[in-house]
Amino acid sequence: QVQLVESGGRLVQAGGSLRLSCTASGRTFSTYGMAWFRRAPGKEREFVASINWSGRSTYYADSVKGRFTISRDNAKSTVYLQMNSVKPEDTAVYYCAAAAGGYTGTYQNQYDYWGQGTQVTVSS
Repeated sequence: QVQLVESGGRLVQAGGSLRLSCTASGRTFSTYGMAWFRRAPGKEREFVASINWSGRSTYYADSVKGRFTISRDNAKSTVYLQMNSVKPEDTAVYYCAAAAGGYTGTYQNQYDYWGQGTQVTVSS
């Protein structure tokens, strides 16, 4: 069983930056595909970004491309989401997800493990 724990969510002003972290338990983190999703108030949970096991391949939703960067440190079993130039529409609960088979797509049901989420609020 893998546990994912997110941190770093907070209140931030529009145009500001913050970094989310997700630390995983277990010994096989380096083989997982990892992703960030988010759920805004009143909306469905949506894909934000993903990264393959080596960190060499990354994927982004169009809404965050050029502003957010996903990265990972396999030695620390941690994946990060650097959020720059944030907008009020980025306000959401952000979830970390892990795919044991290395999946890095946008389908939520392909991810095996989920964190509890961390709240990001962007004020205008």
